Amino acid sequence: MVLYKEEEVAQQDLEEWKKDAVRNFSEKLRDREKPFPCIPATIGRQLGHFRFAFLPHPSDADSAVQLAGALDEYAKNYRGYGNYTSLVLFYDDTGRDRLSVVQYEELFWSQLKACASLDPAKWPGHIPGDADNPLWEYCFSAEQFFVYCGTPVHERRQSRHFPYLMLAITPRSVLVEFNSTEARAGKIKADIRKRLAAYDSAPIHPDLNTYGNEDNYEWKQYFLRDDETSRGCCPFHRFIRSGGRAKNEDEE
Repeated sequence: MVLYKEEEVAQQDLEEWKKDAVRNFSEKLRDREKPFPCIPATIGRQLGHFRFAFLPHPSDADSAVQLAGALDEYAKNYRGYGNYTSLVLFYDDTGRDRLSVVQYEELFWSQLKACASLDPAKWPGHIPGDADNPLWEYCFSAEQFFVYCGTPVHERRQSRHFPYLMLAITPRSVLVEFNSTEARAGKIKADIRKRLAAYDSAPIHPDLNTYGNEDNYEWKQYFLRDDETSRGCCPFHRFIRSGGRAKNEDEE
C-alpha cells in the first residue's frame, strides 16, 4: 500500500477525488479564521508529518484488506515520519447514496473489526482485551492507535465533518510525547476544548475524555455522533482473544 506525503498527492497522476480529498483536508486544518480544534493535528499537517492513503468504499469486499495493508505499512515506518505523525485515510464514496450518521457509524466499526481480523501480530499483552477497560485502545501490528472518524453528514459537530468518509489514525506514542509534561498537557486540553466550543454548534460531547482516566473509554471517542448520544456497547465486545489475535466470536 502506497502512503503519500501531502505534496506527493498533487504531483502524482491520481484520480481527482483523491486530490480533492487532500485539498479539502489541508484547507480545513490550516484555516486560521476558524482554527481546527485538534492542535496536534494542525501541527502535524504543517510539518509534513502526515501520510495519506486512499481506500475503496467500506462496502467493497477489498476495503478492509487495503486498510489493513495501509495500517501495517504505517505501523512499521511511522517513527521515521516525525513526532506529530498520523495516518489519514479517505474512502471513495463518489456516486454513492448519502447515509445517516448511524449508518456511517456501522460502516466504521465494520471496517475496524474486519481490519483487526487481518492483523498479522498478536494483541499487545499490556493492553486489555475488554474495551470497557480505561486502558483499552485499538491495536494493529502490535502498535496502539487512537482512531478518529469524520463523515459527510456530521453537521452540528463540524469537527467531525468531512466531504468524504475519513479516518485519522494516530500512534499512542505520538500522543504521549505531545502530552509529555503535565502543565503542557493541561493547557493543550483546555485550548482544544475552547476551540471545540467555538467550532461546533453541538455541545462538547460527554464521551471526550483522557486516556487512562477511570471513567474514560477510548472506543466511544473514535466515532462521535452529531448529537450527545452514544452507542450502547463497543462492537469489539464481539471479539475474543484467540492465540493473541483478535477473533470474532462468529468464527467459533
